[in-house]
Amino acid sequence: MAEIIPAILSKNYEDLKNKISLVRGIVPIVQIDICDGIFVKATTWPFETKSLDEHFTRIQNEQEGLPFWEDIDFELDLMVHDAVSNFDVYTKLGPRRIIFHIEAVGNLEEFKHFLEGIETYTRDIIEIGVAINPSTDIAQIFPLVNCIDFVQCMGIEHIGLQGEGFSEQCLEQIKKLKEKSSDLVVSVDGGVNSASAPKIIDAGADRLVIGSAIFNTDDILETVEQFKNL
Repeated sequence: MAEIIPAILSKNYEDLKNKISLVRGIVPIVQIDICDGIFVKATTWPFETKSLDEHFTRIQNEQEGLPFWEDIDFELDLMVHDAVSNFDVYTKLGPRRIIFHIEAVGNLEEFKHFLEGIETYTRDIIEIGVAINPSTDIAQIFPLVNCIDFVQCMGIEHIGLQGEGFSEQCLEQIKKLKEKSSDLVVSVDGGVNSASAPKIIDAGADRLVIGSAIFNTDDILETVEQFKNL
């Protein structure tokens, strides 16, 4: 049974809070898509205005936590240009998982050294994943396998959007990753719906990250259960 992770592409803090509330008590973890308008065209909380959101600042200062943090865990999908240099900033949001995009990290050898240098304490509380676009050579991931906890294969090429059609190239990436390391956890994010999900699971994916196919339904609980039972 694949793990189902609702993906939240938030317009602002209130939208983020509202969407988390919709799946609170239904799933143990959600993905928050953080887009800076630089690495990807889209902008989301906390970058939706020129100045950072006040809630983001308060969370950084440990004056509050992410919405409903007592009841749900978070993975941060960092679709930003500065994920490595500002890693400590993002860890202060209190995530259970953090995802870097391989297309945004720069030199891969330097990125590997960065991963190897993350403190043991941090690695004990935060899982580290790397995302990869369907058109990017999956072999770029192979040298990093021993430094990460999971890989997120993107099911769409134009990341930072929801509702885009699924790319079949993603299926081949999953298979190659599993051939390389059968124990490696593989997530798929983008284009996951009732039509693509069975193929994704058959290819070997362990986690389904789902946005519009969950939030655009009338019964979120039933929809999540249907995906779980595929």
